[in-house]
Amino acid sequence: MIITHDTRCALEAVVDLLNTAPEGEAPEAPDSLTDLAALEDFVRRHAVSGVGALGAGDLATVRSVRARFARVFAAADDRGAAEQLNALVASAGTTPQLTDHDGYDWHVHYFAPGASVADHLAADGGMALAFLVVAGERERLRHCEAPDCRHAFVDLSRNRSRRYCDSRTCGNRLHVAAYRARRREAAG
Repeated sequence: MIITHDTRCALEAVVDLLNTAPEGEAPEAPDSLTDLAALEDFVRRHAVSGVGALGAGDLATVRSVRARFARVFAAADDRGAAEQLNALVASAGTTPQLTDHDGYDWHVHYFAPGASVADHLAADGGMALAFLVVAGERERLRHCEAPDCRHAFVDLSRNRSRRYCDSRTCGNRLHVAAYRARRREAAG
C-alpha cells in the first residue's frame, strides 16, 4: 500500500489527536487537550499550515472533531466508517487544492483556504482515513492490545501484524511480563 507523505502526516495527526483523549475513567490518562496552549502545541508539532491565531472556540471544535475520528475508529464495518467520514469531510467544507509550500513537493490540501484548525484536521484527516477505507484497509485502524493502554494507531506494517501503539513501550512491557511469567512457571 502506497501512502504519500501528506497522507501519512494527516494519519499521524489523527492518531495523535485521538490519543489526547482520556482513556476511559483511568485517572492516570487524563485529557491532554484541555487548554489553548495544548492545542497550540499540537498545531506546532504537526506543522498544521495556514492556521491563524487560535481561540477557545477552536479548542472546543477540535475536541469535537476528535470525537468524530473516534467514531470512525470504532465503526463496526466499512459502511459505518464511510458514513462517519462522509459527514465529517462534508462538514469541513472540503476544497481540494494542489499546493507546494514549506519545501514540500506538490500535494493536496483538502481544507478551504482560511479554514479553522478543526476544519483543516477534519478535511485532511478525514480524507486520509477515507483513502484507507477505499483501499480496503480499514482494519489498519487499531487500538493498542496492551491491557492498560487503548491508544489508537494506524498499522502501516507490510503484513498488518502490529498489535501495540509502540513496540518499545507497550509491546516490550508485555513481552517482558510474559517472559518473567514463563520463568516463574518453569522455576516453580
